Amino acid sequence: MKANMWLCSVILATSSMVTVAHADNATRVAATSALGSVVGTALGKQFGGDTGAMIGSAIGGAGGAAASSNKRNRTEAAIGGGLGGVGGYTVGRNMGGSNGGYIGAALGAAGGAALGQKVGQDRDEDSRYDRRYDNRRSYDDRRYYNSRHNDRHDNGRHRGWYKNR
Repeated sequence: MKANMWLCSVILATSSMVTVAHADNATRVAATSALGSVVGTALGKQFGGDTGAMIGSAIGGAGGAAASSNKRNRTEAAIGGGLGGVGGYTVGRNMGGSNGGYIGAALGAAGGAALGQKVGQDRDEDSRYDRRYDNRRSYDDRRYYNSRHNDRHDNGRHRGWYKNR
């Protein structure tokens, strides 16, 4: 039985790696998080029973998502993959036994990692949208440039905006 499980895991891992090579970023993150969660669940179950399987699914899902995600959204994808892996394993184990735990961990980690990455991308886009006018000078800045109430006063060298450098 263990040999069949390892054989199926190896076949699933290699086949998904071939198909993931040409996938977009969200699919790649979801697939690697699912694979990491399944491997973590299997290893954790061997070492520590059900509690070890939960910890392994969290670490595997987070590690898989972090390994395949880009630098900006790595944290969000890892947190989503870890939480999704634990939740999926718990629900799957309660509904379908040991095999249900593996399936639940894979699906939960994949969904959590994809959702976490999407949340990170949306947050970056919102902050980029909010910062779009921060680097431009406005009329109000120029009007108060020589004010005595402001820190930015004329130091006598008359070098424009770069007087304090």
